[in-house]
Amino acid sequence: MDIEKSIAALNNPIRRKILEWLKDRSNFPPALPEHAGLEGVCVGYIQEKAQLSQSTVSNYMGLLKQAGFVVAERHGQWTFYRRDEDNIRSFLAAVQKELLTQ
Repeated sequence: MDIEKSIAALNNPIRRKILEWLKDRSNFPPALPEHAGLEGVCVGYIQEKAQLSQSTVSNYMGLLKQAGFVVAERHGQWTFYRRDEDNIRSFLAAVQKELLTQ
């Protein structure tokens, strides 16, 4: 885990908000019927909620993915994102180990 890359990805309030929104699927509109069985949220729904351009949201999601906070899955022309809870816990444990007295 690259703590610096992870911290850099979190150094933006919208990216942190996206991670918060992804904790609960009900923060977004219902999935289309053809996507009902898929995990995660379509990037278009994230873009709509964030009220940012497609390119900005794609950049943000790429940074969150590189940092290990989200997993991306392509389904046709759509990309779906979900949180990577194991990597989020690993990041928090690494920061805790680095900063807290044992």
